[in-house]
Amino acid sequence: QVQLVESGGGSVQPGGSLRLSCAASGFRFTFYAMRWHRQSPGKERELVAAISSFGEDTIYADSVKGRFTISRDNARNTVFLQMNSLKPEDTAEYYCNAISNGTLYWGQGTQVTVSS
Repeated sequence: QVQLVESGGGSVQPGGSLRLSCAASGFRFTFYAMRWHRQSPGKERELVAAISSFGEDTIYADSVKGRFTISRDNARNTVFLQMNSLKPEDTAEYYCNAISNGTLYWGQGTQVTVSS
């Protein structure tokens, strides 16, 4: 059974930090690139960051470059999103996603709220 379980969301003040985790099971983790998406009410889901199977390549949305860092630990089948200098516009539900050759898995999401 494929599972992607996100954790680490919460409420934080502007300028604060959070670290999201996504624990994967039920598939060959190293066969998949991993991505973080987010969606806020009334907006389309957007790609935030992505990392290749062994972490050699990463990409980021322009809105988070220099503030967010994606990483993965293949020994623990886990992908992370370190989020620093958070802004109110980062408020969204964050989703973990695994992709390989057209196969796509999604997690349930974790809420991040940035507010003073």
